[in-house]
Amino acid sequence: MPSRQCPHCGKEVSSLLTRCNYCREALPAVPQIRTGDSFRRSQGRWKIRQGLLCILLAGVVHYFAGGYSGMQLPYPIDPVVTVYLSPLLLLCGLGLSLFGLYMQQTA
Repeated sequence: MPSRQCPHCGKEVSSLLTRCNYCREALPAVPQIRTGDSFRRSQGRWKIRQGLLCILLAGVVHYFAGGYSGMQLPYPIDPVVTVYLSPLLLLCGLGLSLFGLYMQQTA
């Protein structure tokens, strides 16, 4: 049976009691921490941020590798990057953001 110390007399009492058996003083309520929901909600926020960062990275990569920038890159970029890899990164970021939203809503 879990016990705690009375803040008034210092003796060990059951954590289920609202009054101390020895000094008869009222015991403060023990705060209940719900770790599952808050952890899942914070993980959802983290996944949304990661997904948005992937979407931003995909846009930057596609902008520079596709030649839309006026800046000349010092080495040539294979067209596979703009055709397949940057859209794939965009879709992965979108999926990660949606998964984070789902985790937040179900928490």
